[in-house]
Formats: sequence, C-alpha cells, structure tokens
Amino acid sequence: MNRKISKLLQPSVQLYFVILILFALASALFSIPLAVLEAVVVLILGLYTRTNGHKRRREITKYIENITGNVDVATKDTMVNSPLPMVIFRPESDDIIWTNDRFLRLTGDREHLFDAKLSSVVPGFDTRWLLEGKNECPDHITFCNRRFIVYGHLVRTGDKGSGFLATTYWVDVTELCETQDKYLASRPVMAVLLLDNYEDLMKNLTENERSAIYSEINARLDAWVADTHGMLRRVERDRYYFIFEEQYLARFIEKKFDILDTIRQVSNPSGIAATLSIGVGKDGDSFQELMQFANLSIEMALSRGGDQAVVRNQFTFEFYGGRSKETEKRTKVKSRVMANALSALVADSSQVFIMGHKSPDNDCMGAAAGVCAIARKKGVPAHIIREPGSPPAKVLMDKLGHLEEYQDCFLSPQEALLLADNRSLAVVVDTNRPEQVQSLDLVQSCNRVAVIDHHRRAATYIEGAALNYHEPYASSASELVTELLQYIADPTDLTRAEAEALLAGIVLDTKNFTMRTGGRTFEAAAFLRRAGADTAEVKKLFQNDLEGTIAKYAIIQNAKLYRDKIAIAVVDHTVGRIVAAQAADELLNIIGIDTSFVLYPDGERIFISARSMGDTNVQVILEKLGGGGNAAAAGGQIAGKSLSQVATELTQAIDQYLEG
Repeated sequence: MNRKISKLLQPSVQLYFVILILFALASALFSIPLAVLEAVVVLILGLYTRTNGHKRRREITKYIENITGNVDVATKDTMVNSPLPMVIFRPESDDIIWTNDRFLRLTGDREHLFDAKLSSVVPGFDTRWLLEGKNECPDHITFCNRRFIVYGHLVRTGDKGSGFLATTYWVDVTELCETQDKYLASRPVMAVLLLDNYEDLMKNLTENERSAIYSEINARLDAWVADTHGMLRRVERDRYYFIFEEQYLARFIEKKFDILDTIRQVSNPSGIAATLSIGVGKDGDSFQELMQFANLSIEMALSRGGDQAVVRNQFTFEFYGGRSKETEKRTKVKSRVMANALSALVADSSQVFIMGHKSPDNDCMGAAAGVCAIARKKGVPAHIIREPGSPPAKVLMDKLGHLEEYQDCFLSPQEALLLADNRSLAVVVDTNRPEQVQSLDLVQSCNRVAVIDHHRRAATYIEGAALNYHEPYASSASELVTELLQYIADPTDLTRAEAEALLAGIVLDTKNFTMRTGGRTFEAAAFLRRAGADTAEVKKLFQNDLEGTIAKYAIIQNAKLYRDKIAIAVVDHTVGRIVAAQAADELLNIIGIDTSFVLYPDGERIFISARSMGDTNVQVILEKLGGGGNAAAAGGQIAGKSLSQVATELTQAIDQYLEG
C-alpha cells in the first residue's frame, strides 16, 4: 500500500531516458566519441535517479507510516476518551462488544460490559431503527436518570458480510428536555366556568339566600383552584374565567374534574342542586385562540346537557363528567348553539362523510341531504355513504343522484375509507348506536364525529363525538337538521330536491303529521315549504306498487292479538322494510290496538318493526332484544336466531315490560 502511494508521489522518468538513449544511438551515425560521451552521461544520470528514487521512497514510506500510526493512535484515543458515551454491539444477538469509559461510568461498572446484553443494561432500548437504516433513535432514551438522544450506524462484518456491528453515540439532552418540559408545563390554559342552571337555582330566592349560595359556591371554587396559583375571576353573575398553567390540567383530568360533584352538593331551599359546566381551551397559539377554544368547549358542554367538563385542543374535544340527568326540555337556544358548533366543525374539516343507519329510510336520507347543504354552504366537499342493494330510501337517493350538486357524492364505505384523512368529519344521522351505522370503520377512522339523532339513547352509544345533537323529543332527524339549517343557511341555499327530501323525512316519522308533532315540527315544515318543497312530489315518494300493497295487507291479515291491545304479525318470508313499517302503522288504525310488532326474516337476520300510539314504550321493549328507537316507533335487527326464537323473546320482553 505504501509502495503504491510512493509511486504516485514520485514522477516517472523512464520515458526521458529512452529518448536520451535514442539520441545517443542517432549521434553514433555522425560521431562515435560523441555517442560514447552521451551514453556515459545517460548512465550516470540513470544511476543518480535510481539512487535518489530509493531515498525518496524510503522517506515517503517513513512519513506515511508515521501518519498512519498517529491516526490509529488518535482513533483509538478518540474512541476510548470520547466526550460522548459509546457502545459497540451486535444488533442480531444484542451482545455488547465494547464500551468506552464514559458509558461505563454511567452504568457504575468500572471494568467492562463485554459479557452483558445491551437490553439488560438499558431496559427498553429498541435497536430496530438501526436495522431499518436510520441513524438516529426516534425516541429519547431514559437511562440512569438521564435522557439521551442516540445516534448510530451499522458496519458489516465477516468475510461474506454475514453479520453487523452497531456503533452508537449517546448524547445527553437531560437539561434540554427538562427545559422543554418546564415550557410545556407552564403554557397557559383558559377555562370558562358556567353555572348552567342559574335561573332555576336562584328563582324566587331572597337576596340573603342568593348571597349564601353564591358564597358557598365561591368558597368551593376557591378551594379547588388554590393549589394551582391560577387566576379565577367572576365576569358575570353565572360565569367565571380561570387561567392556569397546563401542568395542573393533568391533575384535574385525573380526578375527572371532581369540582362538578362538589358544586352539585350545593342546593337552594327548594332542593335544586347547582350544576357547573366547564369549557377548557389548550394548545392555542395566543390568548385569543385559547378563549375561542374555551368558548367552543363551554358551548359543547351545554349542548350535551351541561354538568360536565369539555377540553378543546387544536384537533379535538375531550369530555369529562356529565353524571346528572339531562334536562328534558327543548329550546331554540340549543338549536342555535348546535348550529354554530356544527358550522365550525364543518368549516374546519377537509371533507365531510355523512352516513345513517343500515338500510336508510327517507328520514335518514333527508337528514343526510340537509347536512350536504350545510357543507356546500361552507365550501367543504361532502359525501354520502351508500350501501349496495335497494334500501328503503332508494327512490329518494336516485332522485338526489341526478342533481348536478350530487354528482360523485355517493360513495361506498370502502371508497370513503381511502379518501379519509386526519381532518375528515364523519356526520352520523338518525342513529346513535355504533353497531347500527353504515360503516363503523369509517366512524372510527375519523378524528371528529358529529351525531344528529332523535332516538332515545340506548345502552350502547357513539362515544367521544365532537358534536352530539341528541334530542329525543324531536319528531325526526330531518326536523333537527332543518332547525340547524335555519341558523346556517337561507331557504334559497337549498335545492328543491333537498327541501323535499327533508320534508319526506318529517312526513315519514310523523305519519303525515299525526304522530309526535309539535309547534316546531310545523315551523320546520314551513321553512322547507319556503325553500321550494312540493308536497305533491313528497307524496310520490311514498307511493306503493300493487305488489307491495297486497303484501302489506297480507301481513295485517296474519296479525294476532297479544294481551288484548298488542298486535304481533310474524311473517315467515322476506318482505320490504317499507312494507313492514307501513303494516305496523296500519295495524294501529284498528280499534282496540295501540301497539304493533311486525317480524320478518331477511338473510341471516330477523327484522322487527314496532309502533305505539298509547302508553307502551316500544323502544324499551326492543332494547331487550338489541333494538332501539323512541317511545312511538322502534326497530331492531337480530342475528343468529330463528324467527320463532325472536318471537318468543319478544313476548317475554313485552311481559317483563307490562309487569314492571
């Protein structure tokens, strides 16, 4: 190796000597003495050059050997006395090959670690990042009460490259991490505290009684915030602002915001307990954004019934508390709050996926069309999930599909999953149960979910929704969406087909405005009428063919009375869902019948359609079979059981309900 280097550094003179010899031979043609003289000179020059070349090569070799030795010494000294702890190990077997003194001092071992496994010395250290070709460990490593960033690289060993050696360098970043932790822990958090039942709590009380309740509430709040060194100020009669550092938020979350239970212990002379709602904003880039997050959180807490805490960060909501019974009243304020919240969610989303329950009906599809109108108003792409086959709302879906606004709007669940990203919003309408949605995978893959439903809450529920407009006293999901539209869009923003779809949903669930109707139901219908809905076109959506009409009355003909006022029709063949629902409705037109059930098989599942116009709550009955709905209209799908088994279980559930 050294000879090669010396040859590269020494100039080649062979060509020059060849030319000189040729000149000497040429001179012999003219003068022999001159040629001999030239030959002698060339010989002397050759001997000198050779001797000098050997001397130069010895000097170069000595210099290179000196440099190489110094580099080797420097390399060894650098590894041994490196300012960074170093470890060389085999990633396949985890065997430690060599460590420098600095790493030994970290472990407290003064001799060596050659016989040890790296995983036993540094528990939890994963070396897969080296095998994946990375030069930096993706996570900080905590070792000997210090935190390190680990850098490293692989070198092949063996004649055939059969193994690897990994060299790692451990950079201590403990102080940097501690500074970062202190920064994160000291970031400001804004909270809005609201006495959500202030009017009921202070109603008909004297000034002294009000002052006593205020004092007790303030004392409990002061005790709750005392350890945080934060600032709590009352800004209105029922509203407080609370600013504190983020390090204390984890403590509140760990205790599930126990101040909610503490405040609930305060009551007025009439026995009404005080309830508190908390909206927390964190991760904001400014105090203004923190306040926006806090206000959005408090609105969300109120829309979910109050008596709970909602934490809002840059991406999502977190919910805590909510133990007290939700107030059974319906106000325009709630609709406005939910409209603002839904509008903000849609505007902050990259796209909106809308779905309802399996086998969607006209109410489900009408509500979905209304949400599409909201998304279009906000300039956000919207897609409706469509199942294969012929659902009850197929006629309405086909009608919407021909509109220019709904071109490429309908997607299968698989297509929607491919399009979903971290800013997608899933809106579930006309159901609140995860097992009934058209695509549970899509709901779970979206970071933000909104639920708009009028069915009573069942045992299973879509948890963690960013927005939950759950109003069991509304006639239909279409009515709820129509009320939201009144605060977000104008009647001219809806297409005529969308207005008719929403009106069809209301007509379906109210049985032509005869069941579960209130003043706001007709207000919603009037809004849709102003938007261009044609009642004659809506009527066409409910027309039956002759075959369906015959099937409906065949079901009625086979119905049997159970416990005097309950009609149960068991059909041993598959019928349309619309036909079964219409048969259940028609049974209520018979004198003496106030409750009806229609059972029929469809594939491997048994479907139940239930209706009531009296005191019987069919939703409670079908809950025992895995169904749901509301007091007047409910349904269920039972898998893995025969028709006779389901019929027997239904009668048992009816008996339990009536006896209870």
